[in-house]
Amino acid sequence: MNHQSSGASRRNVILGAGAAAAVAGMGLALWRLEPKAVADASHHPVWSEQFETPSGEGLRMSAFRGKPLLLNFWATWCPPCVDELPMLDAFWREHAPNGHQVLALAIDQPSAVRRFLGRQPLGFPVGMAGLAGTELAKTLGNAAGGLPFTVFFKADGSIWRQKMGQLTKDDLLQWGAAAG
Repeated sequence: MNHQSSGASRRNVILGAGAAAAVAGMGLALWRLEPKAVADASHHPVWSEQFETPSGEGLRMSAFRGKPLLLNFWATWCPPCVDELPMLDAFWREHAPNGHQVLALAIDQPSAVRRFLGRQPLGFPVGMAGLAGTELAKTLGNAAGGLPFTVFFKADGSIWRQKMGQLTKDDLLQWGAAAG
């Protein structure tokens, strides 16, 4: 083996190791951002939480137990959050008679949420979670704390799926079929 091919071989090994490290790092980053499974969600502390609605009424999470629930974390300053709300409202209107529930928890200032709902009313309940909602979302698998974040609960209180990012109609159809 001559000196040149030895150098090329060494360079290829170094480049290969660098590429492998980059792929591993990217995989780790994606894994850390992916919503994580929650052990025994039917006994999760979320069910003992209480929030205030924009109109000042109490909203107990325990009232949502026993039926499928789509729990959506959103904010008025989050364009994908705002974009998906009309679709969530249409889904709720169509599927509420079948027992499907939708609840949106705003990670936002109450005044901003009230202004927003004055322009774009929603038929399903909205709770004011504030910054504490970010911590609650983390306990439900949103390690990155990003928005929108949605947790799909089955009727037994277990989590069927979590989704970071904007929902699609297909997400809703799949959950509607599996949530019972």
